[in-house]
Amino acid sequence: MLDAWGRFVYRHRWWVLLLSVLCLVLTAYLRQYGGKLGSIEFASQTEAGRTSRLINEQLPSSAPSYYVIFTSDELLATDPRFAQEMQRALEPLRRSPDVLGVRTPYDGGNVNPQFISKDKHSAYAVVELRRASDERLQDIYRELHGEVRSSELRVIQSGTLPALYEFQQISSEDLRRAEVISFPASLIMLLLVFGSVVAAAIPLGTGLFAIVGALTGTLLLARYMNLTVYSQNIVTMLGLALAIDYSLFIVSRFREEINGSPIDVALGRTLSTAGRAVLFSGITVAIGMLGMTFFRLADIGSIGVAGTVVVVFSVFYAFTLLPAILAILGRRVNSLRVPFVHPERRGQGNGYWHRLSMAIMRYPWQVLVVVGAILLLLGVPFLHIRLALSDINALPKNAESRRGVEMLRNEFPGGDLNPIYVVLKYDQGSPLTPERIGQLYDLTRWLEQQPDVVRVQSLTNLDPRLGKQQYQQLLSQPVSALPAPLRQAVEGSVGKQIVVVQVYTDLDPNSDQARDLVRKIRSSHPQVDGEVLVTGQTAYDIDSLQLIEEDVPKALAFILVTTYVALFLLLGSVFLPIKAFLMNVLSLSASYGALVWIFQEGHLSGLLDFHPGPINSALPVILFCALFGLSMDYEVLLLSRIKEEYERTGDNTLAVATGLEKTGRIITGAALIMITVFVAFTFANTLVIKSIGLGMAIAVFVDAAIVRTLLVPATMRLLGQWNWWAPGPLARFYRRFGISAEGEAEDKKTFTPVNTNS
Repeated sequence: MLDAWGRFVYRHRWWVLLLSVLCLVLTAYLRQYGGKLGSIEFASQTEAGRTSRLINEQLPSSAPSYYVIFTSDELLATDPRFAQEMQRALEPLRRSPDVLGVRTPYDGGNVNPQFISKDKHSAYAVVELRRASDERLQDIYRELHGEVRSSELRVIQSGTLPALYEFQQISSEDLRRAEVISFPASLIMLLLVFGSVVAAAIPLGTGLFAIVGALTGTLLLARYMNLTVYSQNIVTMLGLALAIDYSLFIVSRFREEINGSPIDVALGRTLSTAGRAVLFSGITVAIGMLGMTFFRLADIGSIGVAGTVVVVFSVFYAFTLLPAILAILGRRVNSLRVPFVHPERRGQGNGYWHRLSMAIMRYPWQVLVVVGAILLLLGVPFLHIRLALSDINALPKNAESRRGVEMLRNEFPGGDLNPIYVVLKYDQGSPLTPERIGQLYDLTRWLEQQPDVVRVQSLTNLDPRLGKQQYQQLLSQPVSALPAPLRQAVEGSVGKQIVVVQVYTDLDPNSDQARDLVRKIRSSHPQVDGEVLVTGQTAYDIDSLQLIEEDVPKALAFILVTTYVALFLLLGSVFLPIKAFLMNVLSLSASYGALVWIFQEGHLSGLLDFHPGPINSALPVILFCALFGLSMDYEVLLLSRIKEEYERTGDNTLAVATGLEKTGRIITGAALIMITVFVAFTFANTLVIKSIGLGMAIAVFVDAAIVRTLLVPATMRLLGQWNWWAPGPLARFYRRFGISAEGEAEDKKTFTPVNTNS
C-alpha cells in the first residue's frame, strides 16, 4: 500500500505539493479563530479543588486579588510623603471599573502594621478585582499592570494573578529563544549528516510545516477545552524533533534507493520501507501522548492532546509534502554539496557499525549485564524522588512576581502566602448556630495546639478574652447587629454553607511535615456535625499525587497493550516488543535518576540557573508517556531495517550487523538533532519546560548511544531465532494483517526457532 502511495505521489507530485501548501495556508489562516492557552483549573473532583470552588462561590469577599509592593531606601512607610506617593500611584487602579477596591496600610486613618515591612521601608496594597473568567482576569491584569508608576518608590506587583501572567510571558519568550537556538543548530547537524544543502533543508522545511499546523490545531482545540500554556512549547519541541527525525530517515533512504533505480520506483520503495517505519514510529509516539489523556490532572491531559496533534501533523507532512518534494527533485536532492563532508561512504560488510555490532555479539551476556547494571545504577536517585506541584520557584529568580512573593514571605509580619484553609461545610441550616459555633471554637483550639502551627485565623479567636459561651452568644446575633470588626470577619469567612478557618505554619508547603499536618487535620479533627474539608497548596500536592496514582494503571495498560499490538503488526514477533519495553525501562530509569540528581538535589543549579526543590508532580508522567513513544522511535526504525535483512537472508546475526550498519549513522545523526532541539529548551526560564527538555535530551542520548548501540545487538544475539518467533495462530494473524517492507502478504515470512545460536 505504501509502495503504491509513493508511486501515486510521484505521478501527481505537483498536486500533492500544492495540497500541502494549501494545508499550510489554511492552518495559518485558521489560527486567528483559535482559543487562548492559559492556566488550568485544578481537578474539581478532588477535595482541594472542590473546597477552593466552594470558597470562591460562597465568599464574595474572596474576590480575585493581587499585591502591589512599594519600596524606598530613604523613606519609611510611615512617612506622610511615602503614603502620599503610594496613594497617588494607586489612583489609576481605583478609577478602573474592573477594580472592586484597593486596600492600603493607611485606610481608616491609622497605619496598619500588617501592611508594613519589618524594616519599615516597604508597604503593600491589596488590589481586589471584580469576578470574571480566568481569561478575562489575565486581560484585566495586563491592562492594569502598567498603570502603577512612581518616580520616588520602586513598585513590584505580585500574587497568583501576576505570577500566571508573567509565566505566560516568560513561556512565550522561552519558545522564541528555543526556536532561535534549535533551527540553526539543526541545520548544521543536517548538513553534516547529508553533506548536501538541498537534502538538509528538506527536513527543516517539513518541520516548519508540521509546527505551524500543530500550533493551529492546538489553538483550535483550546476553544473547546482547557489547554495549558505548556502546550505551545511541547508542540514546537516535539514538532521540530519528530518532523526532522522522520524526514531524515525518509530522505536518507530515498538517497540510497535512487542509486540505480527510477525515481518512481525509488520513492515507492522508500515509503514501503523507511515510510513504514516512520508510520509505526508515529503510531507509537501518538500512543504515548494519548496515554496522557487518561489522567484527570488537566496539565497532563492538555500536553497529551497537544502532543497527539503534533504527531499527526508530523506524519501527515512526512507522507505528503516530503515525498512530493523528493519526487520533484529526484537526484537533485544531492545538490549543493558541502565540502569535506562525505556521508554516503558506508562500509560494505566491514564498516564501523558492522564491526561494533559483531564485537558486541561475541560477548552478549557481558555487555548486557555490565551496561544494564550501569543504567540501573544511574536510576538510583529516582528512588528518593520528592514530588510537588510547581510553585513560585518555577519562575526565574529575577521574575517580578517571584521577587514580590519572597518579599511578602520574608519581610512582612504574617506574610505567609500559603495558609492551610480548613472549611466546615454544612448541607442544611446556618453555619452559625450556637452548637456549630461551639464546634468551631473547639476545632480552632485543637488547630492552635498542633505542632508547627504558628497562628490560626478564626471567628472564635478574634478576642482571646472571650470563651466558648461568649462567642456562641455573640455570633448567634444577626450579622447587621455585630460590631464593625466582627461583622467584617464574618463576611470574610462565612458563606451560605461554609465557615473558613486559615491555619498558618512555618513549614515549607512542599515538606513532608506540612503534608502530615494536612492529613492529620483531615483525619483526626474534633467531631463536627458537618464536613471538614482542607485546601491550599499542600492539599493540592497531596490530592494531585493521589489522582495521578489512581490514573497510572489505566494509562499504563493502554500504552503497553496498544504499543505491543502495533509492534507485533510491524515485526511479527512475540518477544521483540517485550524486549523493546525492557530497553525503554532502562532508558527511562537513567533519565529519571538524572532529573532527581540535577533538579531535586541541585547539582547543576548554578549552571542551569534554577532553585532546587521537589520535582513537579506531572513531570514523571509526562516524561514516561512522551519518552516511551520517542524511545520506540529508534527501536522501530532499527528493528524494521533488521527485519528487512532477516527476511532477505534468514541469518539473525548478519541481519543485526547489517541493519545496524545501514542505520547507525542515520540514527546517530537523528538522535543528535533531536537532542539539540531538546537541549535548546533547557535554556527556558520556566522550570517545567527546562526539566522536560533536559529529561528528554538525556533519555534520547541514553537510548541512541547506549541502548540501541550496545544492548539491542546483545539481546538480539541472545534471543537468536526466537527474535522472530510467534505461535501458530499469531503467525497466521501476522501473515494476514501485518505489514511487511514490501506491503505484500506473500513476501512475509515467520521463522521458527530452529537454532537460537545462529
